[in-house]
Amino acid sequence: MPEHVLWFEEIGMGNVPQVGGKNASLGELIQSLKARGVRVPDGFATTAAAYRTFLAANGIEPAMRSRILAYRAGDATLRETGEAIRELFLASEFPADIAESIRSHYADLGRRAGRERLSVAVRSSATAEDLPDASFAGQQETFLNVAGDRELMDACRRCYASLFTDRAISYREVKGFDHLDVALSIGVQRMVRSDVGASGVMFSIDTDSGFPRAAVISAAWGLGETVVQGSINPDKYLVFKPLLGDVAGEGAAEGISPIIEKTRGSKAQKMVYSRGGHARTRTVDTSDAERRAFVLADAEILTLARWAVTVEEHYGRPMDMEWARDGETGELFMVQARPETVQSLKTGSRFTLHHMLETGTVLATGAAIGDSIAQGTACVIRSAADIEKFRDGAILVTEMTDPDWVPIMKRAAGIVTDHGGPTSHAAIVSRELGVPAVVGTGNATGVLAEGLAVTLSCAEGDQGRVYAGTLAFETEEVDLGELPATRTKVMVNIASPAAAFQWWRLPADGVGLARMEFIISALIRVHPMALVHPERVTDPQEAAQIRDLTRGYADPSDYFVDTLALGIAKIAAPYHPNPVIVRLSDFKTNEYAHLIGGAAFEEAEENPMLGFRGASRYYDERYREGFALECRALKRVRERLGFANIIVMVPFCRTPQEADKVLAVMAENGLVRGEHGLQVYMMCEIPSNVVLAERFATRFDGFSIGSNDLTQLVLGVDRDSAQLAALFDERDEAVMAMISEAIRKAHAAGIKIGICGQGPSNHPEFAAFLVSEGIDSISLNPDSYLRTVPRIAEAEKLVSGG
Repeated sequence: MPEHVLWFEEIGMGNVPQVGGKNASLGELIQSLKARGVRVPDGFATTAAAYRTFLAANGIEPAMRSRILAYRAGDATLRETGEAIRELFLASEFPADIAESIRSHYADLGRRAGRERLSVAVRSSATAEDLPDASFAGQQETFLNVAGDRELMDACRRCYASLFTDRAISYREVKGFDHLDVALSIGVQRMVRSDVGASGVMFSIDTDSGFPRAAVISAAWGLGETVVQGSINPDKYLVFKPLLGDVAGEGAAEGISPIIEKTRGSKAQKMVYSRGGHARTRTVDTSDAERRAFVLADAEILTLARWAVTVEEHYGRPMDMEWARDGETGELFMVQARPETVQSLKTGSRFTLHHMLETGTVLATGAAIGDSIAQGTACVIRSAADIEKFRDGAILVTEMTDPDWVPIMKRAAGIVTDHGGPTSHAAIVSRELGVPAVVGTGNATGVLAEGLAVTLSCAEGDQGRVYAGTLAFETEEVDLGELPATRTKVMVNIASPAAAFQWWRLPADGVGLARMEFIISALIRVHPMALVHPERVTDPQEAAQIRDLTRGYADPSDYFVDTLALGIAKIAAPYHPNPVIVRLSDFKTNEYAHLIGGAAFEEAEENPMLGFRGASRYYDERYREGFALECRALKRVRERLGFANIIVMVPFCRTPQEADKVLAVMAENGLVRGEHGLQVYMMCEIPSNVVLAERFATRFDGFSIGSNDLTQLVLGVDRDSAQLAALFDERDEAVMAMISEAIRKAHAAGIKIGICGQGPSNHPEFAAFLVSEGIDSISLNPDSYLRTVPRIAEAEKLVSGG
């Protein structure tokens, strides 16, 4: 006689046919990983045999089948069909032996927890659920805060009925599952008091780019349904898995905390238990303190990420998990684990690149889901009751989605939501359907008018943009397997932390140029000195902006250090352990002045290109304190976050004496060349760098040729002058002679030399010249990498006579 109820510790992944993917996974976690420190709440599951016994005892299967046939024949609507079948379940009773077994297991669970009337979560687990090629997540119901025999049995009956919600019927029709072949197992699990704590979703793979070495965690206050539904914008944390060590932190370098992104979500609301009435939960506004605070402490982020690694290793594939923190005990728990069903299925070396060819007015921004571009007219729908108004091929614009929206989501060219983060329902389903989405815009339904032509771009990093109008773009198919090997190291130039993840599949030998100023201008936005001396910012509006950006920091300068360190780490992660060369800030005075608070610290210059820039700033009293913040960030990302593959590069260093001053100031701030493996490079971009290369080489570990500034200064041509553009050419024989000499002198001195300027990306013959001169590395813009690598390989053949 088949068993009708099993404890979680009695089941594992071999029991999917009996208890469904969700419950089998919970049993697997308890059986295999609890001893390794992954905490999972106790519970039990009813079996598929119990479900089929329920159907037979109540004689409802023939009526269910006839309702489905009527729906397929067009004689009944989806809504009529779902309501009729659900009513069959709700009017039925559990056979006495099954009911008694459920009640006795519930009583035992309460005794285990030391509580007589234990609150439990009652979850649905379809036997075809969470298969590698189909995610049934969210299709059936979960009932929270259930206590007592009567409430429990009612919730169990409603779980069975939820196998035939409108969205579940629709989803199975799309996936081709026979409705009556799918059974349902009920999971009854001890409630974690996350209603007074926190909860969220976690993936062991970056869900947007497919980067496999990062864990992504979303976190919100209260019950986790708000994160899954996408009704709030949660915190987002990214952790670099290779530097974590095992589940207990063993194997990680001492003190290493490889958190590479911490984005504070607005978390405007939270779901809590309801007191009285029929609804077991309710949604309430969060406090100002909750909105300003991060949900998770760093130690908790690292614990969850280690659990993600442990679960992924056990299952041998990327995983989609749910976690909760008990607000009464502070304990963290894993409450769900299932296979990730989108990025992990992308195999092979082929991938598609999408490029915007023009830009326009940006109407809305949010988290980019996917990496493609879509166009269409906006179709604004605020309620699921109005989804029949959707126009096929339009851009769906709504506040948020839930499983009821799936039937029209798959017919949309793109999706835009007001609320939700990268792990919300809209994001998860969009990835699975291959439909690009911009989620969590905050204002899309207000600014995107019905019928407006728009272009939705998710191809510009992790920020998605909705542009007005139909803009030009192109799509490129790439096969990395066809790229030839090269002797010359081929690296990439990366400015944006988001772009680093976008291009992680490129087989680059590292990052030849990471521009610090992009992180400062795009993410930090404030002049470093304005954070050291906020009292000197006299503009009231700018002072208010600084207070807003640095809220939560006791010292405003810590905001700069934190944000810069995380930005650099995110660039370094995809290329670890290959070298990542980070150039110290190289703004000109006019560019510094445009930062928030910058006008108070910058003097106007007639020619900023040749003025107070690069190395000359770092030891000068006017900027020395700001430079100290740059050094603190680099020290943190190397020694605290663990990215010792970062090389620091000094730009625009005019004399050997100036190099000595910069190196001394760096040492004062904890960046000592040679200590902890720190290498320091110099941009070779001024004629004096080439003329005195032997003397500079005794102070630095490598050179990187900046062909733009070198061309400007060799030819006396302002690189920004439109009138002189025809004269600006890196291929001029004078410039090439300087480059040739720089390579020869670097090699004679025994140090490496590469190039990170635009030249090799723009001109294939220039890349061939560099190869012929024996340059060690060429760093390219990512979008030119694929077309330039074959030319470098061809040039190497010619040089070697092959």
